[in-house]
Amino acid sequence: MIGHLRGRLQYRSTDHILIDVQGVGYIVYCSERTLATLPGPGATVALFTDLVVREDLMQLFGFPSLIEKEWHRLLMSVQGIGAKASLSILGALGADGVGRAIAMGDWKSVTVAKGVGQKTAQRVVLDLKDKAPGVMAMGGTVVEAVEGPAPVAEADPAPVAPQAAPPVSVMSAQADALSALSNLGYSPGDAAGAVAEAAGAAPEAGEADLIRAALKLLAPKG
Repeated sequence: MIGHLRGRLQYRSTDHILIDVQGVGYIVYCSERTLATLPGPGATVALFTDLVVREDLMQLFGFPSLIEKEWHRLLMSVQGIGAKASLSILGALGADGVGRAIAMGDWKSVTVAKGVGQKTAQRVVLDLKDKAPGVMAMGGTVVEAVEGPAPVAEADPAPVAPQAAPPVSVMSAQADALSALSNLGYSPGDAAGAVAEAAGAAPEAGEADLIRAALKLLAPKG
């Protein structure tokens, strides 16, 4: 299993890159969001990878963080979601957005991804709701590309403008808040939904503020 690659970026296409690792070239498929954040040819890049092996095909998929890699693996476990659809969802929402959509049952956000219809989006939210808290609790372990030579200008710009991932401290606060609520006896699904909603309202909130806001959301109504 190839779980991580670091090497020199030699080529970038619309859906994959070629990484030279000590003389061996690896073709790695990435989401549009990930491609948009990578430097130009000649620079050093580092990605977590997932190797998919089928009877007549072997493909590597690359991700900037462990949490995004885990979402990819879970998304592909859903009926009707293959690697292409998974990358489309991650490219449209990002790892943080996928977690929030699933935790809050917001299947409409998932339909933003190209090629994902209503029924498939609903199946994603339903099938992964109970698994979302475990992935969200991983926090934001991000792999940053090592600085290399200045990027080379390319004729075709990346199709999607990069969006910054939440800081590790923010993701850690959300994971800690989720753990605290679980320790208080709330179900993983309810806790994840409340934390996701609280974080959506206050993206930079710390652990204590997230817990207070989530507890208000979880309080009995009426």
